[in-house]
Formats: sequence, structure tokens, C-alpha cells
Amino acid sequence: MTATVASHRKPRQHPLAALTGGSRSARTARTAATLALAGAATAAGLDGTGQAAPQPTPAQVKNRVDALYQEAEVATQSYNGAKEAAEKAREELSRLQDEAARRTDKLNAARSELGTMAASQYRSGGIDPTVRLLLSADPQRYLDGAAVLQRTGSHQATAVAGYARRLGSVRQIQRRAEDTAERLADTEAALKKHRVTVVHKLGAAEQLLSRLTAEQRQRMAGRGGAHHGAGEGRADRGTRHGDSDRADAGPEAAAAAARAADPRAARAVAFAYAALGKPYVWGATGPSAFDCSGLTQAAWKAGGVTLPRTTYTQISSGPRVGRSQLAPGDLVFFYSGVSHVGLYVGDGKMIHAPHPGAPVRIAPIDQMPFAAATRPA
Repeated sequence: MTATVASHRKPRQHPLAALTGGSRSARTARTAATLALAGAATAAGLDGTGQAAPQPTPAQVKNRVDALYQEAEVATQSYNGAKEAAEKAREELSRLQDEAARRTDKLNAARSELGTMAASQYRSGGIDPTVRLLLSADPQRYLDGAAVLQRTGSHQATAVAGYARRLGSVRQIQRRAEDTAERLADTEAALKKHRVTVVHKLGAAEQLLSRLTAEQRQRMAGRGGAHHGAGEGRADRGTRHGDSDRADAGPEAAAAAARAADPRAARAVAFAYAALGKPYVWGATGPSAFDCSGLTQAAWKAGGVTLPRTTYTQISSGPRVGRSQLAPGDLVFFYSGVSHVGLYVGDGKMIHAPHPGAPVRIAPIDQMPFAAATRPA
């Protein structure tokens, strides 16, 4: 007898049946799902009638660009500091490597002298301490034993002691070089991180500015661009006049230099006026381009004073000066994080390098949140 096995598989259904047939409850569920999908598509604007997100106004773009430029400037100062530290570490490492090479040469000469002594003693049948020294797996440990000098003659004692000093000094220099190399590697990693941050912030600012029309961007530049507020168009030189403004500023530059605190400050002021119209480039210290602290560093270098590289360190380059006592040549700092600096030139104005797209210019010091002022010494 043949058993019949029942099949539990559901009978196949024509693809169209899912749309045209089925139970009443199934049709109701399908209808609800269709309406839900249609609603979602409408909300997302897929049916062509949805509204896109509103474009930011020029004022909103300017505010966001201002914020991005300030954030980029904070990262730029960190980059400048890391770059300065890396350069110092690189110079120190090179010096240590040269010193290690010189001391190693002297160590080899001392070892050669000990070898000559050891060979002579060995031929005479004795086991001199110098032989033990040269055969020791740990020369420094052997040399640390004071008794070795007592068992040698005066000339040999001097040679062994000299070798001990040179061996110790070479190892000390090598350890310092290794520490410096590690510090350099850490600093270069930080340098790369800050560079990425600056590029990202400036790229985001440029992307926002690209949404504006040429006329809107020109109007924003005419008002001084980022960091600039109302009433500064008259003082915003360097943007509209460029090189020609430097000639026009001659009498003003001379007057500002005459009011400087001392001849060094006067030379710094003259340098700043001569830099009007030169482009802002982050990380630049001149002579063809500057960032904010690069400009002040270069200006005071012209005055014979060496300033550190960053705003964070330049603020400690001299005594603090109150706003009411400002004189041409003083450094004026802005924002709570002291991330921006300019060179005061009198009459409530400064010369500074604002940000990319805004060259070195004259601007009022009240356009940004004032933090402090310093008179380099």
C-alpha cells in the first residue's frame, strides 16, 4: 500500500494576485502601507512638490564663516607652536647626534690605548685590569668598581678612568638623543593633526562662501569680511587699495612711528605699514605673506626684538598695558583664548593679518573681543 504524503507548502500565487486579490484584511493592510509610503515620499519632496531646506542668508553665512575662521586661527596658533617645537627638537637632535659622534671618536681612541696596554700586559703573562675591562660584557659595571683603579699603575689608572668617563658621556648623550627623537615624533604627529584641522576649517568656510553670489561676496569683503563689524569700511585699507595704500599711508605711518614708545616700536610700526596689502597665509612669517602672529613677530624683528611664534607666547613678551595707555607698536590680543593679535598704530586702530582672503590691513581694535595688550621688551 502506498502512503500519501500531504504537502504543507502554500500554493504559488500569481504576482498580480498580491495587488488584485487576497482577503479583505490583507487588502486593507496593503492600502494602509501604500498610503504611508506615499505620505513619506511627499514629506521627503520625492513627488516634486516638497520644499528644500531654506538657504542661509548672507548674514548667517558671514556669522558662520567668522566662527570657522576663528576656530581655524586657534588651530593655526597650535600649529605654529608645534612647528616651532619641532624645529627646536630637530636642531637639538642634530646637535646631540654630532656630539655623540665626536665623543664616540674619543671613546674609540681611548679604547685603542687600552688595547695597546692590554696586549703588552698579556704578552708579559699578566692579566691586567685593562684586559678584563675590554673582555667584560658590561664595561660600565666593571668600571664602577673603585678597586680597579687601585690595582693599576698611575698611567693605566688615568687611561681606564678616562675611558670610563667617555663611555658614560657617550651613553648619556645617546639617551638624550633618543628622548629628543621621541619628543620630535610626538610633536610632528601633533603638527599633522593641527594642519588637518586648519585645512578642514578653512575648507568649510570657503564652501559656505561659495554659496554667495559674487556681489554678496564683494559686499562682505567691502565690509571687512569675517571678524569685521559695522563702521569699519573706512579703516579697512589694504583690501580695496592694496599696494597703492602703502604710499597713501606714508604720512600716517610716520605719525604713528613718532608716537611709538621707543625707537624699536617705531621700526615695528613702520614695518607693519609697509606690509599693508600682503596676503594672509596661515603659518606664514613673511616676507611675502603672514598670519596674525607671523606679522607681529616679523614687525618686532625689524625693530630688533625677537618675539616667540604664537599669540599664546607673545602675550608674555613684555609688561601688560591697559587699553587707555596703548601706544603704537603695542601688541593687542583678542578673544578669551588669545587666538588673534594685531599691532597697535594709534587712534584706536591696529594693523593685522585677519584671515585667508583678507590681506594685511588697518582695522579698529573694537571689531573683536579685546583680551589684553603687551608692550614687548
